[in-house]
Amino acid sequence: MTVTFVYFILPTILLLLGLPIFVVLILTSTAAILWVAHVPMQVIQTNMFGSLNNFPLLAVPFFVFAGEIMGRGGIANRVVAWVVSIIGGVRGSLAVTTVASSELFGAMAHTSVGTVVAIGRLLFPSLTKHGYGERFAVSLITSSGAVAVIIPPSISMILYALTAQVSAIKLFTAGILPSLLIGLIDAAYVMIYARIKAVPLSSPARWKNVWASTKEASWAIGTIVVIFGGIYGGVFTPTEAAGVAVVYSLFVAMVVYREIGLRELWQVIVSSVYLIAQILIIVTGAGVYSWLMTTSGIPQRLIDTITTMHLPHWQTLLFVNAGLLVAGSFLEPPAAILILTPLLLPVVQAAGIDALHFGIIMAVNLSIGLYMPPFGLNLFAAKAIFNAPMGTIYRGVLPFVAINFAALLIITYVPAISTVLLTMGH
Repeated sequence: MTVTFVYFILPTILLLLGLPIFVVLILTSTAAILWVAHVPMQVIQTNMFGSLNNFPLLAVPFFVFAGEIMGRGGIANRVVAWVVSIIGGVRGSLAVTTVASSELFGAMAHTSVGTVVAIGRLLFPSLTKHGYGERFAVSLITSSGAVAVIIPPSISMILYALTAQVSAIKLFTAGILPSLLIGLIDAAYVMIYARIKAVPLSSPARWKNVWASTKEASWAIGTIVVIFGGIYGGVFTPTEAAGVAVVYSLFVAMVVYREIGLRELWQVIVSSVYLIAQILIIVTGAGVYSWLMTTSGIPQRLIDTITTMHLPHWQTLLFVNAGLLVAGSFLEPPAAILILTPLLLPVVQAAGIDALHFGIIMAVNLSIGLYMPPFGLNLFAAKAIFNAPMGTIYRGVLPFVAINFAALLIITYVPAISTVLLTMGH
């Protein structure tokens, strides 16, 4: 009972009291050392600093910095304008543009809230102006931005690869089709919505406009080419790709588009440092907590319990999904991954589930959790950005929670969606 209280009940109480997640992790770890684990107190600093001593982790600050540059340096604006010029003329095209822009910018910015902020500022006025209600527009942007957790090369995937000891490049590859599937399902839903609500048609796409926007956005689109081409072409590792993304986006924003000067660059650096510090301090706290929980034997006891229940494969996955959805609505994806991967990965592997496939399942769950009422992080970001009542946002996101839960079940029970690209060429 003491073990259950320290590792599970105590952190839940601390979270409900509103303490920051890293404080919760450190306090829980301290309590575990004092009452349960019986190991030296030096374990805390050893594991805190040890969890940061990991070369692939360098990708996180670099990708955060690159994402901030892209959001403020005119890159996001041009990518969105390019997508608008291509998709125009179809009923629901502006809503589909929001989904497509979120996928593209999510692949460049790597953070969900950053995608919500960037796409929201650019497209929310147009959505409300062209016949979409405020509730629908806010909920569409809030849910679409969460795809940044799934679409490679996301920060959450990097952290999962580190924690689960799997190849980051293979995990990125596994995430391509699931992220596109979610985008297609969302796009189909918003087109049906636009037809039912008789949203007015926007101006049709014209080759002249497409060519002009492509020419204007070519340097911005080059960001995706550099990152993905470099990683999958074997030119550099994901960590090196993050560094290259910073250099490239700085060049585009400061030299080509000239939308960031030295004053703006300092503001970008400060906001990036703030976000990087938030992520890395969670990494340190989770490093201690995960080590203590793993050495306590809790994962093995959980495996033994589930084994004795003789659950079918599909039920094990359903229970894991339910737990991840609940956790995702309370915890930010980096924290949830660092805390839950050491606990759940042995359980699903014992059930015969591949670690890469489970990484995608976890990412999709946590992305839905970001906009699942009542505590999803994107919900509060949307309230801050759009100043919409929480009740309005809650009602608006429910259809997106439902359709993306359906996508989650497809991805969960059809593992080929995640693994087929990995097996090609073998």
